[in-house]
Amino acid sequence: MELQNQEAQSLTLANQNTGRTFPAQYVRSMFDSIAHRYDFLNHTLSGGMDILWRKDAIALLAPYNPNHILDIATGTGDFAIAATSLHPSSIIGMDISRKMLELAQKKIAKKNLSKVISLTYGTAEHIPYPDSSFDAVTVGFGIRNFENLLQGLSEIYRVLRKNGVAAILEFSHPRHFPFKQFYKFYSTTIIPILGDWISGNSEAYTYLPNTIAAFPSCETISALLRSVGFTSVHCYPKTFGIVTIYIAEKKEL
Repeated sequence: MELQNQEAQSLTLANQNTGRTFPAQYVRSMFDSIAHRYDFLNHTLSGGMDILWRKDAIALLAPYNPNHILDIATGTGDFAIAATSLHPSSIIGMDISRKMLELAQKKIAKKNLSKVISLTYGTAEHIPYPDSSFDAVTVGFGIRNFENLLQGLSEIYRVLRKNGVAAILEFSHPRHFPFKQFYKFYSTTIIPILGDWISGNSEAYTYLPNTIAAFPSCETISALLRSVGFTSVHCYPKTFGIVTIYIAEKKEL
């Protein structure tokens, strides 16, 4: 009974966090403006840990042997490129920033991966593919930017095939002293300063800690994933809870 009450509370909180956040046009414009420094900033501000986090997510995805993968909020393509280690037949990277996609295309061509990875423009709330199109959907540091979280997760569920899996990597909230306090200071003070200095866009790197702070907890996101149809959801906190990997399975009866 206590577990059911906790689940109900988490779902209530999830529903309170599924409304519109930042308009897609705003997010698109912001990421277009920082695209030229995006990779460098990611690696610098995370101390290179973003590379290891993606590898951890891919390792959790590997047992499912996905053949057709959709990478939402692909950005400059790092998650899609990492997923080629699974040897799928195809990976589609989708993003709302055309400048990010341009950089991703150059990176993919340089690595001779154009036969495996293709790119398309699109939003998570309106994925331009039929039902049951993919064995796996990945999202790396992107669901915070969904204009409507519930709709985006529902779309992910829709385009997955039976027994498909979603692998979501996202920033989260460290819970224990002293890392909780240190991370709060780092994300709200250091990241905006360094982000402004390197990219010349202070707004973008104020947006980042603000969206992290407002993002729901692991329990809430898990409840939300179940509410759209996923029957099995697991959370894997990494690096003291700075990020969490969500593995959500679609198992239709």
